[in-house]
Amino acid sequence: MPSASLIAMIRTVSTAALCGALSLSAVAQGVAPRLSDADLVASFSATPSRFTQQGGEVLYRSICAACHMPDGNGARTGSGMFPSLRENPRLAAAAYPALVVLNGLHGMPPFGHQLDDQQIADVVNHVRTQFGNRHTDAMTAVAVKALRPAKP
Repeated sequence: MPSASLIAMIRTVSTAALCGALSLSAVAQGVAPRLSDADLVASFSATPSRFTQQGGEVLYRSICAACHMPDGNGARTGSGMFPSLRENPRLAAAAYPALVVLNGLHGMPPFGHQLDDQQIADVVNHVRTQFGNRHTDAMTAVAVKALRPAKP
């Protein structure tokens, strides 16, 4: 039986590969990126178990946009359904998207083991203030830490 760390690494590499392929598909469909592909590739760590990107927009573009699309509209056709983040009422409470990023939900994988508290707060704040969302109560790293499951 493979070790837990090997399984986590395989899951991370698989998720990153899928997200990268979907991002390239979005670019091929004429969705112009705001950051260069070279900047995004350079921001990945050599260690696949942690993301090193910083800042909500960069994190969204490099991790989330592949499924939720660069414009936040999501996708409802093709290989799966990825919810729209545009004017999404579920984003009203900052804890909800933070918990989804931490623990995953339905088809979305959990990213809590790959992102630190500040990274999660940054990407949640980005999503809650973009795509027609106008939520001004910011998520903090301290609040994200409180949402994480207690370690035994």
